[in-house]
Parts: sequence; structure tokens; C-alpha cells
Amino acid sequence: MGRHGTIANRKASQDNKRAQVFTKYARAITVAAKGGGDPEYNIALKHAIDKAKGINMPNDNITRAIKKGTGELAGETYEPGSFEGYGAGGVAVIVDVLTDNRNRTTAAMKHAFDKYGGNLGVPGCVSYMFERKGIILIEKTDGVDEDALMEAALESGADDMLTHEDSFEVQTTPDAFDEVSDALKASGYELVEADIEYVPSMESAPTNEHDIKNLKKMIEILEDNDDVQKVYHNCSLDLED
Repeated sequence: MGRHGTIANRKASQDNKRAQVFTKYARAITVAAKGGGDPEYNIALKHAIDKAKGINMPNDNITRAIKKGTGELAGETYEPGSFEGYGAGGVAVIVDVLTDNRNRTTAAMKHAFDKYGGNLGVPGCVSYMFERKGIILIEKTDGVDEDALMEAALESGADDMLTHEDSFEVQTTPDAFDEVSDALKASGYELVEADIEYVPSMESAPTNEHDIKNLKKMIEILEDNDDVQKVYHNCSLDLED
């Protein structure tokens, strides 16, 4: 399934790193809650909570993260940021972070890129190869009719729907994302993932096994870093095999 990998692979990866994933999502909730602790009036917080619930984060963890963001509980101050560069084989990579120590995170990013045949670049060096899109994944099951799902998605404002090995991928503009995701949930569809992401407008791929191995390892190291929220790339190969 290329960029996303299969649902089974993603769920297995999340299960193996459950505590670490909770830490990342709690950090995102804390940062979003600085704009207000009520998700009905804070869209960023609503998104963060929805993603946390999607991986079955306990409500106590969510509440604690919100209180840290609103100042009701003591906590670290996190700064959002992103890093761009090229991985092995010339694959474009964008790394979104939330960090309480920019120097530490920058050093970790540079080390990961350098060690595995990549090159950390300047802001904007690869982002022109991506578009910001709302991405909604729904698992392909016997209970989901493809035509009915496409009709519901398009009627609610989606741009397109792609069919993958084990899922349907609904694509929206960032502005239409909330309306489409809310409409699909109201229609009874279970959203496996829903977020606004960097989607590659042009793809690339390493031409030898050594570069593929290095690229996979670099992305794994980046994703294991607690400061990293999401790693995007334009590799046309499924790196989660």
C-alpha cells in the first residue's frame, strides 16, 4: 500500500510501541490544549483527542494531557517544528516534531540523516514535492460498500477516494477535512486514521537494497524519537514490509 503500509502492519507497529505512541499523542494534546481545553471550541485539540482515542489511549491520560496544556497541572513546554531533507537514494523526507529542547532535537535529526546515508536540508528544500491533504482511512471489510462510501465521501466534500489492499483512502482539502470526517462518522463509518498530512506530489525510490535498508532504518530511528510526531516521505515502495 506504499506510503501508508497495510492496516495490519500499522496496528502491529502501534501495539509494539504502545507506551511510546501514547507519549507522542499526549504531547500533541498538551500543545493543542494551550489554545483552550474544550475540544468543541478548539479544533486542534479535537483532532488530537480523536487520534488518541483511535489508538485506545485511556481517558485518564487524555485528561491529564489536557490539564498540562491548560496549566492545571505542571508540565513541559513543547515547541512545534519540522525538519526536511533527503534519505538514502534521494527520497524526500519531512519530520514533524514537538520538542522542549530544539538543540537536542536538531542534533538527533542530523545524526539520523547522516548515519544512514541521508542529508538534512534547510526548510523548504523538499516540501515543494508534497501537498497538504486531509487523509481518512477506512478499513476494507464486507460491511463497507465501496460505491456507497465514495458517494458519501464526495457528497460531504471529499476530493477523491483511492482503493488500497485493505483500506479505502478518502482525500480532502485541509479546509474540508473536518466536515468530511464528521459526515463519514455520522454515517456509521469507522475511521482507522484521519489527519491532515503531507502527501507526495512526486515519488522516488532507492535503486539498490543497501539504500532501501538505510532508508528503512533511518525512518525507524526517527519514528522512535519521542520528539518526533510524524515522518513523511515520497518513497513509492512500502517501507513497512
